Amino acid sequence: MTASEHPALAKARSLGDALPWLARHQGRTVVIKLGGHAMVDEDLTAAFARDVVFLRYAGLRPVVVHGGGPQIDAELARRGMKREFKAGLRVTSPPAMDVVRMVLAGQVQRELVGLINRYGPLAVGMTGEDADTLTAVRHVPWIDGEPADVGRVGDITGVNTAVVDSLLADGRIPVVSPLARSAEDGLVYNVNADTAAAALATALRAEVLVMLTDVAGLYAGWPHSDQVIPRLTADELEKLLPELSDGMVPKMNGCLQAVRGGVGAARVIDGRIPHSLLLEMFTEDGVGTVIVPDADEEEVLP
Repeated sequence: MTASEHPALAKARSLGDALPWLARHQGRTVVIKLGGHAMVDEDLTAAFARDVVFLRYAGLRPVVVHGGGPQIDAELARRGMKREFKAGLRVTSPPAMDVVRMVLAGQVQRELVGLINRYGPLAVGMTGEDADTLTAVRHVPWIDGEPADVGRVGDITGVNTAVVDSLLADGRIPVVSPLARSAEDGLVYNVNADTAAAALATALRAEVLVMLTDVAGLYAGWPHSDQVIPRLTADELEKLLPELSDGMVPKMNGCLQAVRGGVGAARVIDGRIPHSLLLEMFTEDGVGTVIVPDADEEEVLP
């Protein structure tokens, strides 16, 4: 066998190709939102956990914010409770809030922490209500010109990064459930995970916000086209927001707010592709859509 045929050569080349990205990202914070739909495949979730540990050992500071929509739906159905949405938001009555809190903090978060810790004892689970990391007020959407009651759904009003900063400084990987406590009534609110990830990324001055979801990225002209838009500036994205489907609005609005709030770039990538996180972070073979700030577009990583 010649040196050029050695089976480890491809791995060596991959590591060498990643060097510029590793050097630039050393010590940088990366906030990753893992959607609940991207967690229904056990093999993909395990691959994600391994990739997050790789980022940490490569010198980055990952923070994970997770969703849990399918898991919440399953538990509601098991209990014979109604699943209802208004304006793209889960209607969260007090009994439904008990289910949301139990599933997010007691099931999904614990499973994800356990998976990550298989590859390195680094993950620490928490919720946005811990130490008032996230605070919120009741969200009241307007539908057909009238305010609608969606129950215990919150709008984030404040982010206290003290606990997350402490965990990162200790070399840990925070895994955050999107729950927030209200300073007005003391209740816990269900917060959209995309919004929570964007708020945390902004407060932490993250280098990158990554949204791992169950679509390939932002489509041009959906549903008439499945062509993914590879790159958008903040201004370009803002013009597209009124045309987006309900499910994409919180993701893309979160990306927009993040890059305008100081985050270096926001990426929406397909969590159904194994190791898509590493593909997007460390190679030129992007697998989604990247949103960059208007003024600094040329300074952001490709």
